[in-house]
Amino acid sequence: MSKNAAWRKRIAQTGVLASIAISFAVPCGAATHAKVKVSPNIGHPSTAAKVSGDGFAKSEAVDIYFDTTDEALAVTNSKGKFNAVPLSVPAGATPGTHWVTAIGRKDGVAAQTKFTVQTDWVEHGFGPDGKRTNLYENVLTGANVSQLDVAWTATTGNYVFSSPAVADGVAYVGSEDNKLYALNAGTGVPLTGWPVATGGKIDSSPAVANGVVYVGSDDDNIYAFNATTGAALSGWPVNTGNAVTSSPTVVNGVVYVGSSNGKLYALNATTGALQWTGTTGNVITSAPAVANGVVYTGSGDDKIYAFNATTGAALTGWPVVTGGPVYSSPAVADGVVYIGSGDDKLYAVNATSAAVLWTATTGAAIDSCPAVANGVVYVGSEDGTLYAFNAQTGAQLWTAPAQESIQSCPAVANGVVYVGSIDNNVYAFDATNGNQLWFAATGSLVYSSPAIANGMLYIGSYDFNLYAYALNSGSGAIYKRGTQPPFVWTLHPDLSLKPLRNASTGAQ
Repeated sequence: MSKNAAWRKRIAQTGVLASIAISFAVPCGAATHAKVKVSPNIGHPSTAAKVSGDGFAKSEAVDIYFDTTDEALAVTNSKGKFNAVPLSVPAGATPGTHWVTAIGRKDGVAAQTKFTVQTDWVEHGFGPDGKRTNLYENVLTGANVSQLDVAWTATTGNYVFSSPAVADGVAYVGSEDNKLYALNAGTGVPLTGWPVATGGKIDSSPAVANGVVYVGSDDDNIYAFNATTGAALSGWPVNTGNAVTSSPTVVNGVVYVGSSNGKLYALNATTGALQWTGTTGNVITSAPAVANGVVYTGSGDDKIYAFNATTGAALTGWPVVTGGPVYSSPAVADGVVYIGSGDDKLYAVNATSAAVLWTATTGAAIDSCPAVANGVVYVGSEDGTLYAFNAQTGAQLWTAPAQESIQSCPAVANGVVYVGSIDNNVYAFDATNGNQLWFAATGSLVYSSPAIANGMLYIGSYDFNLYAYALNSGSGAIYKRGTQPPFVWTLHPDLSLKPLRNASTGAQ
């Protein structure tokens, strides 16, 4: 029996788990404490990460595993290091803790580190472009969504019109009790130091970026709080002179948000310093969308606006006039701005030229905002119907009924469309054909829009509660699952992998 094989057998017999840094066999003169790190170490499925290692034998082939699958082969330099080896997080990696393991192919020296998979929903539109589609959700599907059950509810002091954001294991939502709440996303337990108070109702939906949560209030202010402690940031809040029910969008260090004074604000995300304002003719409740250096928003003056995201200059050809107030929030996809209007129509507008490409008519005003996924636009109407339109032509693909008006904005994830209604219910429909897959009753009207994150559905209700739904809400719920590091000796190299020598030369 070889020394390496004997060592593996000894470890197996004692049942010792692989630790963060493990050496199976230590050849003469070799380092004894191998280390591996991955950057970033938190991200969604398909994240492009880089893996670096130290403490391996020189010129050693090192297999890099994500969980139990050999994903890459590095080659160390003369100092036993490899640097910035590309690793794509598997698309099927579910939310939670995973392990990256590096093993020397010749001598068995090994090291492990954690990677956390998150499919967060950090702001009202999911991303700055407002498409309200979580591309990384891989737990909830059309086949299992009927099994959703209440995981927890959290009670506030008044109506919850605000829509939740979910980031780094925390769910944030505003309430008309003037407070912003931060709750453990898995259990609903409030974070220490929360909720935090503002001077007015919070109908704005929070946005989370770089450890800060931003939200508007009816006291005319835009607030910024430390996302962990709830401490107010220096320079904030920023007063606009009128109620802020618009939901902020944060991108490239700038917070974009509208006010009931008819102005769109661009604020430095750190200091709160005003970058610019753009003026419209009426209230802005729309959550701005930002794409390709342009900010889009609707206004109660029946118009759709576009401003240069850096300077605030109005774009040539804009605003676009509709037939009713535009309280809906825009979504931008493939060079087209989609937005609803009080004239009962959904508009598709060329994002550059402002040419109206098509309109689609529903049975009542559209305060709901569109979601865009896979060439389809989904939007609710006050006629109590969820609509699906072809994104290129505006042709109606299907409709799905609720029992009352839909002012909630739909969310799309993994082939399922979720939306709330003032019939007190939250629904899930098949994104392809509109078949109802699931619904759940809350205790009152649902104006809040759903957030789908990490295998769970979050939405607020006028019964004062934030609801969280999950599959199998008992001990097997996704948010209660953990993973142990794989036993290193059980991992088998993929001998077809080619070494990545170009990533082995840099010293850490």
